Amino acid sequence: MRNVVIRSLVIAVTILIASPLLTAPAAAQSKSTEVNKAIARRVFEEILSQGKFQVADEIYSQDFVNHGLTTNADLRKDQDAARGWRQAFPDGKMTVVQEIAEGDLVAVLWVGTSTNTGEGNGLPATGKSAKIRGITIWRIVKGKIVEEWSAWDQLAVLKQLGLIPQAGK
Repeated sequence: MRNVVIRSLVIAVTILIASPLLTAPAAAQSKSTEVNKAIARRVFEEILSQGKFQVADEIYSQDFVNHGLTTNADLRKDQDAARGWRQAFPDGKMTVVQEIAEGDLVAVLWVGTSTNTGEGNGLPATGKSAKIRGITIWRIVKGKIVEEWSAWDQLAVLKQLGLIPQAGK
């Protein structure tokens, strides 16, 4: 009987000692996904909403690629486009609605609202407001954004700005 009690105690102590080792990878993974979500939020809050383009140097990899529908953009072209949107919509506010992260990927559902009072990215200043919703997926490795895939309704923005007629009008 004494041997059974001793064995049970040894097993219990072994489980208690080993349990942090068994959960450590999951805890590290959870922390990593939270860090990646925070990096994604910085793009919307600091770069796109506040125009702090220098933040890109901190959070984007130098070999970053934005995978567009028909063409890819490197970091310079991507940030030039972001600056152009900020020029066209100087009061732009980007809001993160939902984030989902797994591994090195972060998906963000976002909403942007603004008034087109400037010229940028080929748009004239119309003085009209626009609201847009989109989804962006980033791959983040070692604290740097290395890839992006985005989708948003550009046609809806042009219609809201009166640059393309609404159907039936």
